[in-house]
Amino acid sequence: MTSTGRALTRTISLATSPGKVFDYLSDAHHLPEWAPGFAPAVEHDHGDVWRIPAEPARQVAVKAAKAQGVVDFVSPDAPNLGLFTRVVPNLAGAELIFSLFFPADTEPAAVDAQLVVVEEELRAVRERVER
Repeated sequence: MTSTGRALTRTISLATSPGKVFDYLSDAHHLPEWAPGFAPAVEHDHGDVWRIPAEPARQVAVKAAKAQGVVDFVSPDAPNLGLFTRVVPNLAGAELIFSLFFPADTEPAAVDAQLVVVEEELRAVRERVER
């Protein structure tokens, strides 16, 4: 039987329009601002693929669909691995939803450490889009 692993989802309410949040997130140039641990710098490679010239160098595909509020940051080789985000309208602004998935055997301490990073990233997005 295949294990589904473990999901980690966090949200943050933002006092700005969903469109503004989507536009910010879908521009990969902003990754170093809100996710510096993952992408201290980015360079466009081709299409929706960006190069992260960190050590080790890696790539990320930014899959965006404005009408659905989808901005996913996934492996170009394994699009089921990455950060899956949704921007949806809430009563007076936007709700930003981050979801990550971990293999079933991931150590709880590693999941907890990633949760801290996710919370920091959500706050960083808020600081930038609510200006």
